[in-house]
Amino acid sequence: MDEKRRAQIDTYVSHLSGLIRRGRELRDILAKDPSSKSALIAVRAWQQDCGVAVNQLSGGSKAHWLARSFSEAFLMRSTAGSAAESATLCEIIDRLVRVVEQGAESLSRMDSDLAISASSQAAPAPHRFDFVHNAQLRPILEQAYADSRLALETSHYGRALLTSCGILEAIVTDALEYKGRSALAAAGAPDGEIADWSFETRLGVAERAGLVHSGCARLPPIARRYRDLQLAGGELSRDMSVSERDAKVTGQVLHVVMRDLDPGR
Repeated sequence: MDEKRRAQIDTYVSHLSGLIRRGRELRDILAKDPSSKSALIAVRAWQQDCGVAVNQLSGGSKAHWLARSFSEAFLMRSTAGSAAESATLCEIIDRLVRVVEQGAESLSRMDSDLAISASSQAAPAPHRFDFVHNAQLRPILEQAYADSRLALETSHYGRALLTSCGILEAIVTDALEYKGRSALAAAGAPDGEIADWSFETRLGVAERAGLVHSGCARLPPIARRYRDLQLAGGELSRDMSVSERDAKVTGQVLHVVMRDLDPGR
Protein backbone atom coordinates (compact mmCIF):
# COMPACT_ATOMS: atom_id res chain seq x y z
CA MET A 1 0.00 0.00 0.00
CA ASP A 2 1.49 3.36 -1.01
CA GLU A 3 2.00 6.11 1.53
CA LYS A 4 -0.75 8.31 0.10
CA ARG A 5 -3.33 5.55 0.39
CA ARG A 6 -2.11 4.68 3.87
CA ALA A 7 -2.47 8.33 4.93
CA GLN A 8 -6.02 8.47 3.53
CA ILE A 9 -7.06 5.38 5.47
CA ASP A 10 -5.36 6.64 8.61
CA THR A 11 -7.22 9.96 8.34
CA TYR A 12 -10.57 8.29 7.81
CA VAL A 13 -10.12 5.78 10.63
CA SER A 14 -9.32 8.74 12.89
CA HIS A 15 -12.55 10.39 11.73
CA LEU A 16 -14.53 7.21 12.49
CA SER A 17 -12.90 6.97 15.91
CA GLY A 18 -14.13 10.49 16.61
CA LEU A 19 -17.67 9.51 15.64
CA ILE A 20 -17.51 6.49 17.94
CA ARG A 21 -16.31 8.65 20.83
CA ARG A 22 -19.01 11.27 20.24
CA GLY A 23 -21.70 8.58 20.15
CA ARG A 24 -20.63 7.05 23.44
CA GLU A 25 -20.46 10.43 25.13
CA LEU A 26 -23.93 11.39 23.90
CA ARG A 27 -25.37 8.07 25.04
CA ASP A 28 -23.95 8.63 28.53
CA ILE A 29 -25.46 12.12 28.68
CA LEU A 30 -28.90 10.92 27.58
CA ALA A 31 -28.78 7.94 29.94
CA LYS A 32 -28.59 10.46 32.79
CA ASP A 33 -30.90 13.09 31.28
CA PRO A 34 -33.10 11.75 28.45
CA SER A 35 -34.76 15.16 28.02
CA SER A 36 -31.56 17.17 27.48
CA LYS A 37 -32.50 19.38 24.52
CA SER A 38 -28.95 20.28 23.57
CA ALA A 39 -27.90 16.63 23.67
CA LEU A 40 -30.85 15.63 21.48
CA ILE A 41 -29.80 18.22 18.90
CA ALA A 42 -26.22 16.96 19.05
CA VAL A 43 -27.45 13.39 18.50
CA ARG A 44 -29.26 14.45 15.33
CA ALA A 45 -26.08 16.02 13.96
CA TRP A 46 -24.06 12.96 15.00
CA GLN A 47 -26.48 10.61 13.24
CA GLN A 48 -26.13 12.72 10.10
CA ASP A 49 -22.35 12.45 10.26
CA CYS A 50 -22.58 8.68 10.76
CA GLY A 51 -24.91 8.42 7.76
CA VAL A 52 -22.46 10.34 5.56
CA ALA A 53 -19.54 8.16 6.69
CA VAL A 54 -21.45 4.93 6.07
CA ASN A 55 -22.62 6.16 2.67
CA GLN A 56 -19.02 6.87 1.66
CA LEU A 57 -17.68 3.57 2.99
CA SER A 58 -20.42 1.63 1.19
CA GLY A 59 -19.85 3.45 -2.09
CA GLY A 60 -23.36 4.87 -2.04
CA SER A 61 -24.90 1.38 -2.33
CA LYS A 62 -27.81 0.63 -0.02
CA ALA A 63 -27.22 -3.08 -0.68
CA HIS A 64 -23.76 -2.89 0.94
CA TRP A 65 -23.60 -4.78 4.24
CA LEU A 66 -22.57 -1.66 6.14
CA ALA A 67 -25.42 0.41 4.69
CA ARG A 68 -27.89 -2.33 5.60
CA SER A 69 -26.51 -2.49 9.14
CA PHE A 70 -26.91 1.27 9.44
CA SER A 71 -30.57 1.15 8.38
CA GLU A 72 -31.33 -1.81 10.64
CA ALA A 73 -29.86 0.02 13.64
CA PHE A 74 -33.02 2.14 13.79
CA LEU A 75 -35.30 -0.87 14.23
CA MET A 76 -36.09 -3.14 17.15
CA ARG A 77 -36.13 -6.79 16.15
CA SER A 78 -38.57 -9.42 17.39
CA THR A 79 -37.40 -12.93 18.23
CA ALA A 80 -38.51 -14.01 14.74
CA GLY A 81 -36.25 -11.37 13.20
CA SER A 82 -38.99 -9.15 11.81
CA ALA A 83 -39.21 -5.43 12.56
CA ALA A 84 -41.19 -4.98 15.75
CA GLU A 85 -41.05 -1.38 16.92
CA SER A 86 -38.81 1.64 17.12
CA ALA A 87 -35.80 1.21 19.37
CA THR A 88 -35.05 3.68 22.15
CA LEU A 89 -32.62 6.50 21.35
CA CYS A 90 -29.87 5.08 23.57
CA GLU A 91 -30.26 1.69 21.86
CA ILE A 92 -30.04 3.35 18.46
CA ILE A 93 -26.88 5.19 19.50
CA ASP A 94 -25.30 1.94 20.74
CA ARG A 95 -26.15 0.21 17.46
CA LEU A 96 -24.86 3.04 15.32
CA VAL A 97 -21.62 3.07 17.32
CA ARG A 98 -21.22 -0.63 16.54
CA VAL A 99 -21.87 0.01 12.83
CA VAL A 100 -19.18 2.69 12.74
CA GLU A 101 -16.85 0.39 14.67
CA GLN A 102 -17.38 -2.28 12.00
CA GLY A 103 -16.53 0.25 9.31
CA ALA A 104 -13.34 1.22 11.13
CA GLU A 105 -12.40 -2.45 11.61
CA SER A 106 -12.95 -3.11 7.91
CA LEU A 107 -10.69 -0.23 6.96
CA SER A 108 -7.99 -1.23 9.42
CA ARG A 109 -7.84 -4.73 7.97
CA MET A 110 -6.78 -3.22 4.64
CA ASP A 111 -3.33 -2.75 6.12
CA SER A 112 -2.11 -4.77 9.09
CA ASP A 113 0.30 -2.01 10.05
CA LEU A 114 -2.32 0.74 10.14
CA ALA A 115 -2.05 2.77 13.34
CA ILE A 116 -5.69 2.91 14.41
CA SER A 117 -4.72 4.67 17.64
CA ALA A 118 -3.74 7.88 15.82
CA SER A 119 -6.60 9.83 17.35
CA SER A 120 -5.55 8.90 20.90
CA GLN A 121 -2.04 10.21 20.19
CA ALA A 122 -3.24 13.60 19.05
CA ALA A 123 -2.36 16.81 20.84
CA PRO A 124 -4.53 17.80 23.83
CA ALA A 125 -7.95 19.03 22.74
CA PRO A 126 -8.39 22.81 22.50
CA HIS A 127 -10.99 24.64 24.57
CA ARG A 128 -13.07 26.44 21.99
CA PHE A 129 -16.38 25.58 23.67
CA ASP A 130 -15.75 26.42 27.32
CA PHE A 131 -18.56 28.99 27.02
CA VAL A 132 -21.13 26.18 26.58
CA HIS A 133 -23.03 25.79 29.84
CA ASN A 134 -23.58 22.05 29.42
CA ALA A 135 -20.06 20.87 30.22
CA GLN A 136 -20.76 17.35 28.99
CA LEU A 137 -21.38 18.67 25.48
CA ARG A 138 -18.06 20.51 25.21
CA PRO A 139 -15.84 17.59 24.13
CA ILE A 140 -18.53 16.42 21.71
CA LEU A 141 -18.67 19.86 20.11
CA GLU A 142 -14.87 19.96 19.93
CA GLN A 143 -14.83 16.69 18.01
CA ALA A 144 -17.69 17.82 15.76
CA TYR A 145 -15.79 21.03 15.04
CA ALA A 146 -12.69 19.04 14.08
CA ASP A 147 -14.84 16.83 11.85
CA SER A 148 -16.32 19.87 10.10
CA ARG A 149 -12.85 21.27 9.40
CA LEU A 150 -11.65 17.92 8.07
CA ALA A 151 -14.71 17.66 5.82
CA LEU A 152 -14.06 21.12 4.41
CA GLU A 153 -10.38 20.41 3.82
CA THR A 154 -11.18 17.16 2.00
CA SER A 155 -13.88 18.83 -0.17
CA HIS A 156 -16.82 17.06 1.51
CA TYR A 157 -18.82 20.28 1.50
CA GLY A 158 -22.19 18.74 2.36
CA ARG A 159 -20.83 17.09 5.48
CA ALA A 160 -18.96 20.26 6.45
CA LEU A 161 -22.11 22.38 6.16
CA LEU A 162 -24.35 19.93 8.03
CA THR A 163 -21.87 19.54 10.88
CA SER A 164 -21.31 23.30 11.20
CA CYS A 165 -25.08 23.88 11.30
CA GLY A 166 -25.51 21.17 13.93
CA ILE A 167 -22.87 22.84 16.10
CA LEU A 168 -24.46 26.25 15.54
CA GLU A 169 -27.88 24.98 16.57
CA ALA A 170 -26.48 23.21 19.63
CA ILE A 171 -24.60 26.23 21.01
CA VAL A 172 -27.48 28.63 20.32
CA THR A 173 -29.92 26.25 22.02
CA ASP A 174 -27.59 25.96 25.02
CA ALA A 175 -27.47 29.77 25.29
CA LEU A 176 -31.26 30.06 25.00
CA GLU A 177 -31.83 27.45 27.71
CA TYR A 178 -29.45 29.28 30.06
CA LYS A 179 -31.04 32.67 29.36
CA GLY A 180 -34.38 31.55 30.78
CA ARG A 181 -37.93 31.62 29.45
CA SER A 182 -38.92 34.95 31.02
CA ALA A 183 -36.07 36.77 29.28
CA LEU A 184 -36.84 34.98 26.04
CA ALA A 185 -40.52 35.88 26.28
CA ALA A 186 -39.51 39.53 26.41
CA ALA A 187 -37.63 38.95 23.17
CA GLY A 188 -40.76 37.70 21.48
CA ALA A 189 -40.11 33.99 21.86
CA PRO A 190 -42.99 31.70 20.83
CA ASP A 191 -44.77 29.37 23.21
CA GLY A 192 -43.71 25.76 23.57
CA GLU A 193 -40.44 24.02 24.27
CA ILE A 194 -37.23 25.37 22.77
CA ALA A 195 -36.58 21.91 21.33
CA ASP A 196 -39.75 22.29 19.23
CA TRP A 197 -38.71 25.62 17.69
CA SER A 198 -37.37 25.68 14.17
CA PHE A 199 -33.73 26.44 13.45
CA GLU A 200 -34.70 29.85 12.09
CA THR A 201 -36.79 30.64 15.19
CA ARG A 202 -33.93 29.82 17.55
CA LEU A 203 -31.54 32.06 15.64
CA GLY A 204 -34.08 34.90 15.56
CA VAL A 205 -34.89 34.72 19.28
CA ALA A 206 -31.19 34.54 20.15
CA GLU A 207 -30.55 37.71 18.16
CA ARG A 208 -33.52 39.61 19.65
CA ALA A 209 -32.47 38.51 23.15
CA GLY A 210 -29.01 39.99 22.58
CA LEU A 211 -27.22 36.63 22.75
CA VAL A 212 -25.82 36.98 19.23
CA HIS A 213 -25.44 39.84 16.79
CA SER A 214 -26.53 39.90 13.16
CA GLY A 215 -23.92 37.48 11.80
CA CYS A 216 -26.52 34.80 11.11
CA ALA A 217 -27.92 36.96 8.32
CA ARG A 218 -25.03 35.69 6.18
CA LEU A 219 -26.13 32.06 6.42
CA PRO A 220 -26.76 30.67 2.92
CA PRO A 221 -30.35 29.57 2.22
CA ILE A 222 -29.25 25.94 2.03
CA ALA A 223 -27.82 26.18 5.56
CA ARG A 224 -31.07 27.59 6.92
CA ARG A 225 -32.89 24.46 5.80
CA TYR A 226 -30.12 22.06 6.77
CA ARG A 227 -32.54 19.81 8.64
CA ASP A 228 -34.22 19.00 5.33
CA LEU A 229 -31.00 18.04 3.56
CA GLN A 230 -30.94 14.46 4.78
CA LEU A 231 -33.22 11.48 4.53
CA ALA A 232 -34.46 9.34 7.41
CA GLY A 233 -31.57 7.91 9.42
CA GLY A 234 -29.21 10.77 8.60
CA GLU A 235 -28.39 9.66 5.05
CA LEU A 236 -27.80 12.58 2.72
CA SER A 237 -30.29 13.21 -0.04
CA ARG A 238 -28.81 12.39 -3.44
CA ASP A 239 -30.08 15.64 -4.95
CA MET A 240 -28.34 17.74 -2.32
CA SER A 241 -25.82 20.17 -3.78
CA VAL A 242 -23.63 22.16 -1.40
CA SER A 243 -20.99 24.43 -2.87
CA GLU A 244 -17.59 25.16 -1.41
CA ARG A 245 -18.72 28.75 -0.80
CA ASP A 246 -21.85 27.60 1.08
CA ALA A 247 -19.76 25.40 3.35
CA LYS A 248 -17.13 28.07 3.97
CA VAL A 249 -19.62 30.87 4.68
CA THR A 250 -21.52 28.61 7.10
CA GLY A 251 -18.28 27.88 8.92
CA GLN A 252 -17.52 31.60 9.09
CA VAL A 253 -20.97 32.32 10.56
CA LEU A 254 -20.34 29.61 13.17
CA HIS A 255 -17.10 31.36 14.17
CA VAL A 256 -18.90 34.71 14.48
CA VAL A 257 -21.60 33.21 16.72
CA MET A 258 -18.96 31.50 18.85
CA ARG A 259 -17.34 34.91 19.40
CA ASP A 260 -20.75 36.42 20.23
CA LEU A 261 -21.41 33.78 22.87
CA ASP A 262 -17.86 33.99 24.22
CA PRO A 263 -16.74 37.65 23.97
CA GLY A 264 -13.44 36.82 25.64
CA ARG A 265 -12.30 34.65 22.73
